[in-house]
Amino acid sequence: MDNGDLLANGSDPRALASALRDRLTQVRREALDAAATTLAGWQGALDGSDFAESAANLALFLALRRIDLTVEQAALARLGLSSLGRSESHVRATLDAVIAALTTLADTTPIQGTVSPLLTYSRHRIDARRDAIFGTDPKGRSTRILVTLPTEAAESADLIGNLVAAGANAVRINCAHDSPEAWGAMIAHTRAVAEAAGRRVPVLMDLAGPKVRTATVSCPEALLAREKKKKLQKLKRAGLALCAGGPRLMRGDEIVLTAGGVDDPKRVTITLSHPRLIQALRPGATVHFDDGKLGAQVIAVSEGRAELQITHARAKGARLAAEKGVNLPGVDIDIPALTEADLAALDFAVQHADIIGYSFVQTARDVRALQGAIAARLPAGGSSPAIVLKVETDLAVRNLPRLIVQASTTGPVAVMIARGDLAVEIGLERLTEIQEEILWLCEAAEVPVIWATQVLEGLAKEGHASRAEATDAARGQRAECVMLNKGPYAAEAVAFLDRVLRRMDRHQAKKTPRLAPLRAWRDPQAL
Repeated sequence: MDNGDLLANGSDPRALASALRDRLTQVRREALDAAATTLAGWQGALDGSDFAESAANLALFLALRRIDLTVEQAALARLGLSSLGRSESHVRATLDAVIAALTTLADTTPIQGTVSPLLTYSRHRIDARRDAIFGTDPKGRSTRILVTLPTEAAESADLIGNLVAAGANAVRINCAHDSPEAWGAMIAHTRAVAEAAGRRVPVLMDLAGPKVRTATVSCPEALLAREKKKKLQKLKRAGLALCAGGPRLMRGDEIVLTAGGVDDPKRVTITLSHPRLIQALRPGATVHFDDGKLGAQVIAVSEGRAELQITHARAKGARLAAEKGVNLPGVDIDIPALTEADLAALDFAVQHADIIGYSFVQTARDVRALQGAIAARLPAGGSSPAIVLKVETDLAVRNLPRLIVQASTTGPVAVMIARGDLAVEIGLERLTEIQEEILWLCEAAEVPVIWATQVLEGLAKEGHASRAEATDAARGQRAECVMLNKGPYAAEAVAFLDRVLRRMDRHQAKKTPRLAPLRAWRDPQAL
């Protein structure tokens, strides 16, 4: 029967159940065949691995989600059965249970022994991996809190103690900042705080990665006419450069990327930290600067040179200075994911960190490079730190199943949805969809997820959260961990997030709404 005809049987529940049983049996067979093909490609990495069952579920999830099941879902809902919408962590067991229920409805002959223990075991496995990586929570909160340490944490154990007392479960050190001496002090303070609290407080050390940045930005005199006269006079009196903070760029402006120096005195000329990437650009490609504050489209490309036009900017424009981030959406950037600075940081991190965050990881080859670098630095008998795969590019999204399976071969693995760079790379509109799909895929792989980037940023930095930030923080409860950045009000942000997450635990478990009593309408509501 064509799946489009399923709902035509809605008036006859037994006929509908029979048709659905046949259709889902066919879907199950096709999905298992496709999953077997996927697993065959992973087999070398999974031999003897304790990740094999998780990988099998992930492969079946990917196979099932290539099939459009929206009609079948509506038909299942008519019969009061599971519509397969929460099957991520136990795909085969859910399919088997639904097919068994349909068989009973169609034939009136109960099927014995159809409830698989995998329906509950998978959730326990994800929870165990969450606890192994991010620690336990004394209050029983399901989502852990990871907070970034500021430079001041090297001098103050009390600062870290306040974060842990407020509800932080793990701490993050950004290897792009500070020094090994400061990192060592932060870790020593964290271990002391953890011992006093009687629990683990894992330390994540986040590698900086090969961030593409502006190297130099020229400031043509023609752009100075945009500056207010009083400001120009003030800069002159102070002896400052007339283009302090970089030139202000407006929509419609033309700029030039070059591998060398200024070749057009009338237009802003920019060099990049990785100049050879210019040759990867093509007319029509998009380039974003400074976390998306400016967007441009490539007009023309020649040897070592690209001409662009600004297509996205605020009404008043935005300044562009040196050392600002550059994103090249859709361009496969062929540069090593591990820099010399990352390798130097690993010398320290492998000895002291519980978790290593991998920035700009895009391919299984990148993962193997990190695994090899860690293995080369491990002391005899040492265990490899957990790896957090930071999803920051479209290529990383496309390769995520491969990245997870490869990372699992040496130890625990988690995934961070790095929504800042990812939003610039794929666009805000697509991010809203992709962040959900990553949550589903990681549940299928039974690996923990970190909900990251600017969570409660206003509260942490300025002491006040917006409604949008509070809502975003609540949505983070569906992940196994939420990351907060540093700020003068970080402890307040941790405490606020702790309360929000515990409230949401009453109402949500991953994609499943929980029917906890509603507190707002306890009275009879008499008129």
